Amino acid sequence: MQLQNLDWTIILLFFLTFILIGLFTSKKSGKNSKEYFLSGRNMPWWLLGISMVATTFSADTPNLVTNIVREKGVSGNWTWWAFLLTGMFTVYLYSKLWRRSKVLTDLEFYELRYSGKEAVFLRAFRAIYLGVFFNVIIMASVCLAGIKIGGILLGLSPFECIFYSSLITVLYSTLGGLRSVIYTDLIQFIIAMVGSIWATYYIISLEEVGGLGVMLSHSNVIDKLNFFPSSGDMDQLLIVLIIPLAVQWWAVWYPGAEPGGGGYIAQRMLSARDEKNAIYSTLLFNITHYIIRPWPWILIALSSLVVFPNLDSIATAFPGVDKSIIGNDIAYPAMLSLLPTGLLGLVLASLIAAFMSTISSHLNWGASYISIDFYKRFIKKNASEKEVVRVGKLSTVILMILAGFVSLQLSDSLGAFNILLQIGAGTGSIFLLRWFWWRVNAYSEITGMIISFFVAVYFEWIHESLFDIRLKEYAELLIGIGVTTFSWLLVTILTKPTDDDKLMEFYKKIKPYGVGWNGFISKLDIKRINDKGDSAMRDLFLVFLGVLMVYFGLFGIGYILYNQMVIGVVLLILSSISFIITNYIMSNN
Repeated sequence: MQLQNLDWTIILLFFLTFILIGLFTSKKSGKNSKEYFLSGRNMPWWLLGISMVATTFSADTPNLVTNIVREKGVSGNWTWWAFLLTGMFTVYLYSKLWRRSKVLTDLEFYELRYSGKEAVFLRAFRAIYLGVFFNVIIMASVCLAGIKIGGILLGLSPFECIFYSSLITVLYSTLGGLRSVIYTDLIQFIIAMVGSIWATYYIISLEEVGGLGVMLSHSNVIDKLNFFPSSGDMDQLLIVLIIPLAVQWWAVWYPGAEPGGGGYIAQRMLSARDEKNAIYSTLLFNITHYIIRPWPWILIALSSLVVFPNLDSIATAFPGVDKSIIGNDIAYPAMLSLLPTGLLGLVLASLIAAFMSTISSHLNWGASYISIDFYKRFIKKNASEKEVVRVGKLSTVILMILAGFVSLQLSDSLGAFNILLQIGAGTGSIFLLRWFWWRVNAYSEITGMIISFFVAVYFEWIHESLFDIRLKEYAELLIGIGVTTFSWLLVTILTKPTDDDKLMEFYKKIKPYGVGWNGFISKLDIKRINDKGDSAMRDLFLVFLGVLMVYFGLFGIGYILYNQMVIGVVLLILSSISFIITNYIMSNN
């Protein structure tokens, strides 16, 4: 694919803008770790919400959605749509608690909530486990998408794709810290959305596709359009809809959709001006993430079934692309290759934006774990603030190098997604309950983390070789959830609780509501502490309204695109009503 001068001009201006933002924010961000990793805790909700959604709008996400739609149809997206339930619990129950904790990183939470050497170990181990191991795998899957996009659209080798795409990202991330990341996220999100919507309109209008109506009635597409899987295919119904909605959303830990919030989502909430800004930022994130963003990707994925009905047709159209990376996920960049000069440059810039926003957030997040939760906490406790920032900058560079190396070993984004789901299976309930049940302790989290990891390793590399049979993905996930959940609950009951003094400190600071702290209150014979703005029933009702609002909005837009106007408009009206009621309750809190 040959880019013209106009395309290159758009891309180079894009790069120059982000370097200037990095330089502009570098002086203030370099003052101390709070400025570098939390932007001084003074960010408004709308900027943080856009930053969250820009981060999850990674270069591999359109590829992943395309892979899902081509293999399982539109209904296959319930695999990640179900995480909305997690998101809404984070909005109304957990975002204010995170902001109330005033920790620098979500790993600092461990020593706020738990006591003893086990809490110290948990913080140190997860700083490396999440900040390096998990983080590198996530970034590598994003880099894999960059490799596939660069291979299709630019004819670059995998190494060239990683080197060029990482260079600018590391530069502005290192210079400006989280403030630079958040400011660039705003620009990146706007460019990414404009690019994806414009590209979708152009591609659907192509003669090969024939327009929206023709495309939706095409024989390769028509059986992929249902929002819900067929009740006649029980395997598909279980893995796509029932398990995600009944189990996966609360039981599985996945980056960006952590039960109770965590990772870079928690980092944004901790950066908010106050509790209300934390709440509204995560609400904006969930609305944009689920209602607005998916449809351009879904429509391009469906149109790819018309132009490239199978993998052989993609391989034939792009003979220069390495055969090892050709999969259903590569159909997305393959469709983008049909774009004209100018639009191609804008869309390629939008994909680079998606890549950079995700990678920069993960770099800053991972570097915060390494510099604050590991280096300053365990290597050099008296390290100055400027030294902590320097370690963060060095960590940023090292993490990018590791991610680039691992990405060269991957071949499929959906495979990486499923492995990460399995590793996190059964741990999600811990992250939900640790705020609201006083008996959860550090050993609970250590057990969940270890058991879930070894169960994932067993199913990925051992079970099939021992029994010469591969279990279905949903069976492996359910077994992993069951074994891990049983293990951590058993260990919780058999081990002593966190020290009373530590629990009292946490209880006074966080003011958790609900029956889960009744045992602690009775044990110490103390009065219940309530924040005047907290109400469990009201917050659960808001979660319910939020879920309805987003799902009605998501499917309302879908039905309108399918030219089923009446049901589409009705669903959008119901979505709007849910939003109005939610906003009224929030405003009068």
